[in-house]
Amino acid sequence: METELSKRLGIEHAIFGFTPFPAVAAAISRAGGMGVLGAVRYSDADELARSLDWMEENTGGRPYGLDVVMPAKKVEGVSEADIEAMIPEGHREYVRQVLAKHGVPELGPDDVSGWRITGWMEQVARNQLDVAFDYPIKLLANALGSPPADVIARAHEHDVLVAAPAGSARHAGHHKDAGIDIVVAQGYEAGGHTGEIASMVLVPEVVSAVEGIPVLAAGGIGTGEQVAAGLALGAQGVWLGSVWLTTTEAELPSQVLIDKLLAAGSGDTVRSRALTGKPARQLRTEWTDAWEDPAGPGTLPMPLQGLLVADAVSRIQKYETEPLLGTPVGQIVGQMNSERSVQAVFDDLTRGFERAVDRINRIAGRA
Repeated sequence: METELSKRLGIEHAIFGFTPFPAVAAAISRAGGMGVLGAVRYSDADELARSLDWMEENTGGRPYGLDVVMPAKKVEGVSEADIEAMIPEGHREYVRQVLAKHGVPELGPDDVSGWRITGWMEQVARNQLDVAFDYPIKLLANALGSPPADVIARAHEHDVLVAAPAGSARHAGHHKDAGIDIVVAQGYEAGGHTGEIASMVLVPEVVSAVEGIPVLAAGGIGTGEQVAAGLALGAQGVWLGSVWLTTTEAELPSQVLIDKLLAAGSGDTVRSRALTGKPARQLRTEWTDAWEDPAGPGTLPMPLQGLLVADAVSRIQKYETEPLLGTPVGQIVGQMNSERSVQAVFDDLTRGFERAVDRINRIAGRA
C-alpha cells in the first residue's frame, strides 16, 4: 500500500492512524503506518513531553506525527475563566438534572476532571508545539483546519508536513491557498467533527479541487477493501481513527464502553453537538438524546459546550453510567466487533487490500 506520499514520509503503508493513545500511535508506526498522536487532552505541556519521550523509545525509529486543535483566527485577551463565565446557569442546571436522573455520583474531593476541552485554546496548542518541535515529528495535523500562517511556516522550517481536514471541496481550496501540504478529505461517516458529504462523493471532489496536493481519504474506512477504494478515488493514503478504539493497545476508560463499541451497529452513531458544540459523530446514547430533546435548552457553541459538559463526562466515565456512556466514533463501528492488536488490524487491512486489487485485476482481464 505504497504511494508517492508514503514513500516521501518513509512509511511502508499509506495508512495514517489518529489516536489519543501513545501506545496505539507507536504501534501504528511500528506496523508500517504513520501514528498520529492527538494532543487535545494534554493541557500540561510537560505531560505531552513525557508521552513524546515514550514515543521516541517505542516507535523503533519509525516516523510519527502530532494532531493539535488550533483555530485559524486568534482571539486576544480571552481566558478560560472568561469563557466559563459565558455559560448560562440554565444550561448548568440542565446538566445537573440529566445526571441526577441517572444517579451519577459527584466526583470525590480528590478527583480531578480527566476530560477537559482546553486544547482548543490557541495558547495551549502553541505550548504543545513548543514541545513537539523539539522532537523529530514528521507530520503536524490540525483538527480545526488550516492553522495560523506562522505555525505552517514554523512547521516547514522543521521539515514537518502540515495536514488539515476538509469536509468540502471549498474547504480544501482554502487549505491549498494557506499552504497546507496534505488535505484530509473527511466524509460524513467519520467519527468526531465531520461534515455532511459522504466519502465516496467527497474524496474525488477534493482531489480535483487541490490538484497537485496529496489527499488522504477519511470517514467510514476500516477495511483493506475500503483503503483500495480510497486510493482508486485519487487519494494518496487513508486517515483512520475509529478502528483503533477497540485495539488491545487502546486505553479506553472502561470495559463497559468497549463492550458498547463492540456491540454497536453502523446505525448506532449520531452527529451531535452534545460534546463540543460542533457536530461530532459519536455513539448515540441517552446523553446525546437529552441534548436533542426539544424540552431542553439546546447545545451551546464551541467552546462553551465542551467546557459546560467536561465534569459531567468525567463523572459518566468514572462511574461507568452505561446509558450515558459514549465516545466519538464513526459509522465503521459496525465492523469493529472484536478486540485486536494494532498489528492484527494492519494484517487484515493488507489482506483486504490485496483481495480488492486482485478482484479489480480479474475484472479488467489482467489476472
